[in-house]
Amino acid sequence: MKEVIRLNDIRKSYYLGKQELPVLRGISLVIEKSDYVALMGPSGSGKSTLMNILGCLDTPTGGQYILNGKDVSNMVDDQLADVRNVEIGFVFQQFNLLPRLTAWENVALPLIYSGAGRKEREERARDMLNKVGLAERAHHKPNELSGGQSQRVAIARALINNPSILLADEPTGNLDTKTSVEIMELFGNIHNQGNTVVLVTHEEDIANYTQRVIRVRDGVVESDINQVPR
Repeated sequence: MKEVIRLNDIRKSYYLGKQELPVLRGISLVIEKSDYVALMGPSGSGKSTLMNILGCLDTPTGGQYILNGKDVSNMVDDQLADVRNVEIGFVFQQFNLLPRLTAWENVALPLIYSGAGRKEREERARDMLNKVGLAERAHHKPNELSGGQSQRVAIARALINNPSILLADEPTGNLDTKTSVEIMELFGNIHNQGNTVVLVTHEEDIANYTQRVIRVRDGVVESDINQVPR
C-alpha cells in the first residue's frame, strides 16, 4: 500500500525566553493510503501540535515529515500553503463556514485558489454537496443550516480538491449524539471510497468508528493499535 504520511523522529519545542518547552519528543509513524486513523491523547499530550504539523499548519523543530513523497519538514509558509490547498482537506469542530456565502459557495472556496472558473466551481461544489446528502441545501447560508448540515458542508469543502488526506479535528464536538452518529457514518462512507482519514478526538466512542487508534502522551506515541471498527 502507498504511504501518504511518514514521520521520522518528529520533535517540536516552543521557547519561553531561553527556556525550551518540548511538546513532541520524537514521533515516528506511517499512515498509508486508505487508512482510517483516530489520533487521541489527553490535554497537553501534544496531539494538537502533532495535528498542526500533519496539516502543514506548523513545522517541526527536528525530524522529517514526508507527505505524499514530498519532504515538507523545512518548507516556508508559501510552500506549505500550496501543499495544504492540494494535499489536505480540513474539517474543524467549529465548521469555519463563511456566513455570507451559500453552501455551494463555501464548498467551492478552495477551487478559487486553484484557478477554476465560476461555472466549474458551482458544478463541482453541487456535485460534492450531493455526495454528502445536501444537494437541496446548495443555496442556503450557514445560519439556515443545522449543526449537522453545516458539518456536511464543511466536509464537502474539505473533499472538493480530492486531497491526499482528510484531517478532522474533533468533528463531532459541537453536535448532539444522533447527529454525531450520522457524521461518523458519513466519514465511514468517505473512507470506504478510498480516502485517507485522520480524526483527532478525545471521545472513545468516536474513535471506535476508525480502524486504527494512535495514542499520544507526553509528546510520544504511547500506543498504535489496529481495531475492528463498530
